[in-house]
Amino acid sequence: MPNLALDLGKNAASLGVTNAYGKPAELDGAQYTPVALTLSGFGGGDAEGAEGGGGGAVSIPLGVYVRREEGLRFEPNIVSLLAVAIPFVCVTGRALSRIIRALKK
Repeated sequence: MPNLALDLGKNAASLGVTNAYGKPAELDGAQYTPVALTLSGFGGGDAEGAEGGGGGAVSIPLGVYVRREEGLRFEPNIVSLLAVAIPFVCVTGRALSRIIRALKK
């Protein structure tokens, strides 16, 4: 039986930068390169006849790099930005309310 951990390691090496940055596309004289946050997980198994498995992946689009004659700039994906900001705002608000409550005592 092949070594499952080595096979997963070889496959995981190809992940990362190649998945986080998409292939550049040319449109109206500008070059667009999509950027995403990618996370992946794997598993394994097989202990004397027992089976195993695993896997999983998530990709969240963060935005796009735009290269024009003026230069390079990053344009964020507003939906992803809001999805990340909402929990941050909730945690910050709760922390501030507890700090204010502690200072009043």
